[in-house]
Amino acid sequence: MKQRLRFTKVLSVLTLSAVLLVMGWKGADPAQAAANATPSYEVKLLLDTAQVLNADGSLKSSIVHEFHISDEVQRLSVEYFDTDQLQLNGEGWNVRFRKKEDKKNYELTYKKRYTVTNGDIDAALTQANKEGFSASDDNYDAEVDWGYSKQTLSFSNDKKTNASKGLTLPSPDQALKQLLDNLPGKLQNWKSSNWGKKTLADSRVRGPVQVSKYEGSFQGLDTDVEVWPIRSASGSGTDTIIEISFKTTDYSAAASNRTQLINLLQSKGWLVPADSLKTNLVLERY
Repeated sequence: MKQRLRFTKVLSVLTLSAVLLVMGWKGADPAQAAANATPSYEVKLLLDTAQVLNADGSLKSSIVHEFHISDEVQRLSVEYFDTDQLQLNGEGWNVRFRKKEDKKNYELTYKKRYTVTNGDIDAALTQANKEGFSASDDNYDAEVDWGYSKQTLSFSNDKKTNASKGLTLPSPDQALKQLLDNLPGKLQNWKSSNWGKKTLADSRVRGPVQVSKYEGSFQGLDTDVEVWPIRSASGSGTDTIIEISFKTTDYSAAASNRTQLINLLQSKGWLVPADSLKTNLVLERY
């Protein structure tokens, strides 16, 4: 009986070996790395205040006609939160609290930025992927901001809380509480456990800035013109930043229309040949 059992075991091993030789050994599939995110594109260029604004702060008729800008203006109150040392910004994070006049909600945005070097968007996407921002994460929207001379990759997590229509913002403490209550996990534990929560809790309000937004079109693309009156460096006045922008999901469309827009603005004398730094200006001046 023992010899029969031993023979059966040997036969089973030989049979399994033969199957493996024929079919080939296939181990467990290696874990598939998440693909890089696919960004949309927003082209942003600066306009010369003296050339496009009237004395009363309204847009001149020349730019209104050129970009088919609507008579209606959307007004927004925008503020940011960061520590005195701008620790969030130092790690590439911006935390924004915004209210649109015609909406019944507050908009909370947590944005992580990556510098795009020499136009290599894929390298920036790969770096972001290593830090957890991949195609599999549907909590963040990937976008490349494309200015006059540089590109920045960003991942934005947007949330909303209830409010009444109008521009009134809650107190800074109440706004900060809402931002902390809705804090996404990636920011909360960015450098270490609860680093983001502790850092945001130590932050103060920057702003608010009362923004005017106009809607128009360029080459069939929805186009916005935003007017940002930001406190001057001296604190005794304001510097008005005017930005024109359009969005598209296609890189080629972004590239070609950006070139056409730059050429048009240059021909009109409206272009400021610099990149927009309005967020940094708000963080530094308030």
